[in-house]
Amino acid sequence: MKKNILLQIIAVLFLFLIVQSVFAHGMSEAEKQTILQGGNLQYLKIGATHMLTGYDHLLFVFGIVFFLTTFMDVVKTITAFTIGHSITLITATLMGVTVNYFLIDAMIALSVCYIGYENIGGFRKFFEKSPNLIWAVFIFGLIHGLGLSTRLQQLPLGEEGIVLRILSFNLGIELGQIAALCLMVALLYKWRHTQSFLKITAVSNNGLIYAGVFLFLMQMHGYSHAVYPDEFGFPEDNHFHIHEKMVAPSTPLPGSEYRTLPEQGSLFSNDL
Repeated sequence: MKKNILLQIIAVLFLFLIVQSVFAHGMSEAEKQTILQGGNLQYLKIGATHMLTGYDHLLFVFGIVFFLTTFMDVVKTITAFTIGHSITLITATLMGVTVNYFLIDAMIALSVCYIGYENIGGFRKFFEKSPNLIWAVFIFGLIHGLGLSTRLQQLPLGEEGIVLRILSFNLGIELGQIAALCLMVALLYKWRHTQSFLKITAVSNNGLIYAGVFLFLMQMHGYSHAVYPDEFGFPEDNHFHIHEKMVAPSTPLPGSEYRTLPEQGSLFSNDL
């Protein structure tokens, strides 16, 4: 047990180091200038880069596919996520709908907590059933897409050719997601053929929960300083916000068995 706790602590510290190294999740000034001077190809490139450096999106996708072992299950679930974030990315950008990026990123962080909690069997333990994975991923996809749209709208898109620019950015997002997904699936395939997969399961998914909580607190910290600067004052020279720069159990954990998708069902399903 002590060894398992130590592994979890190491995993969390490792995630914190990753987070600190990729906090430039927003658009940098160099990216803004590049996209202004380039065509649709530049939007595609920045979309792909944004996804590949979007640690919150990547953590969520990693959690989604953690227990999916068949090609069709991966395709169905990732398609639900893709449709969800594409809907809000495109429509919110066209309609000019924006939200506070600290708050939307805080909600995205909670989606990381959700998928980690689902993977350790938390919902089955306390509610005797889990939310339908496809529907849950689709709904969270809508939230992720709103966050992506908020980022995209930080750029001066203009009026002429705006649809193609949005679609190019969205295509870049999908290409980046596919590239990351291929690496994740390959890694998980290798892990599943090791004797320590149960231990990896516990560490990885508890790590997702801890990372999600950490990211949520960081976003709310940024929101508090942005909305109430007088109440949360810090010397500007020494303080900045992340958006300003852009033992394994003796028995299997509940829900640690490989997940297969239900053939049909409502928002909640006992088959998961």
